[in-house]
Formats: sequence, C-alpha cells, structure tokens
Amino acid sequence: MWEKVQETVSYIKAHTSFNPEYGVILGSGLGGFTNDISVEFTIPYSAIPNFPVSTVEGHKGALVFGSIGTKKVIAMQGRFHFYEGYSMKEVTFPVRVMKYLGVQKLIVSNASGGVNVNYKVGDIVLINDHVNMMPEHPLRGKNDERFGPRFVNMSAPYSRKMIAKAKEIAISLRIEVKDGIYLGLQGPTFETLSEYRMVKNIGADCVGMSTVPEVIVARHMDIECFGISVITDMGDEGNIDTVSHSEVLEAAQKAEPEVRNLIRMLILEY
Repeated sequence: MWEKVQETVSYIKAHTSFNPEYGVILGSGLGGFTNDISVEFTIPYSAIPNFPVSTVEGHKGALVFGSIGTKKVIAMQGRFHFYEGYSMKEVTFPVRVMKYLGVQKLIVSNASGGVNVNYKVGDIVLINDHVNMMPEHPLRGKNDERFGPRFVNMSAPYSRKMIAKAKEIAISLRIEVKDGIYLGLQGPTFETLSEYRMVKNIGADCVGMSTVPEVIVARHMDIECFGISVITDMGDEGNIDTVSHSEVLEAAQKAEPEVRNLIRMLILEY
C-alpha cells in the first residue's frame, strides 16, 4: 500500500505541482461544488495510477485541483463505495493519497436516509459521530506505522472545532442545520423498514453507504475531519415506498446550493 500511495502521489505532483490544505469528497448530487473552485488542474480517475473508477450515477470521477480564496483544495468528484466491489483499502486509497499531497483537513459529504423524527427531506446535518456497521474495516490487516498507529482513537472522529465554526457560519448565512449521528451500512440496497428501525434504535439519526471508511482512514493519519449529510429520504412507513436513486439525487441537488455555500465559507474561514 505504501509504495502504491507514493507512486500515485508522485504522478499527481508531476502533473500539478500542487500542495492542497483541504480535501473534499463530494457525495451523490453534490458534485457542483467544483464550480466554486478556481480550477487549476483536473485529472480523471482513469488516468491516475492505482486509482479505482467510480461506477455510480451522480459521481463524475475526477480529481479537481484549485483554490477557494487563498486556500488550496483538492476535490473528489465522485467517491468509491464498498458495494461497488472494491475492497476497503481501494475505497479509502484516495484519502491516503490526499494526506501525502499535503491535505490536513478533510470535508466529506453524503446523501443519507433520515430516521430522526425531527428531520425532513432536504435537511442539512452536521455529522458529530458515526456508527460503523460496514462488514469490512479499512484498517484490518498488518498496520503500516508510516501511515498511523495500530489502534486509532475515535473519541472525536469529526472535528468539534470545525463543527462549531460551521454552526457559526450557518447562523450568519441563515442556513438551518441539524446535528446527527451517521450510521454506515454496506448497501447498495436501500434499507428495509425494519432496518431503518434498527438504525434508530441503535441511536443513529441517519444512515448511508459511505463516509465512515474514509473518516476512519483520515483519522488514522491524523487528518482533521468534517462531515455533512443531506437527508434525501425518510425511513418511515409514510415515505419508504417512494425511495429511489433518482429521487435521492433530486433531493441532494435541491439542497446543494446551501451545502456548497456552507462548505465554501468553512474553507475560507477555518
């Protein structure tokens, strides 16, 4: 893994001469954030050594390099999911690469199903914790101390300072945000009603098929993390019949302008 990461980093540096501070992983329907970046370089995943290729609608599949104000940013237009058939090490490989390109702070966005009765479709949730119920762990296997320690402290996987700053910004922009615990499941099926109930009973507020592995690996390498989720469907008796991927994308796209604005201001001010 170490050699592959360094090979990929060397390739990207040779083609960009770029040293980003922020990494951003854009979830379903949120790829438009790249329009807020003063783009300097774009590299399709298919051209990058050792990189997987995204296969999911709504995930374009390119690394975008540029600036927001004075901050250097690398954005992933499309992420990789365990359910696509990739291993967890492949899913999280781009986060490893980001670290050695210079990324110190990672912003991860996603679309999720809500189980908190105080949520509604279109709500923006600042993730303050997660529950990992993925069937594979991205750190399983021999640990390479060059990346990070064998046992990772996950007492605060999502930066409390970044969350606090995001709340300040949301108030100033008059954007309503909620707090929440995100639960990660494998997918690709949407949850059954009983599974949604399980998510709620465990203590989570929303559920999705991403984010958790990337944050675990980021924390393994001591990258500060911020997670934001758009509630694109509600897991209850009145809504579960209508859930589809196209409706998830539509709901995410409606919330996208506010999410983009919040992320942009967080990068500028934090």
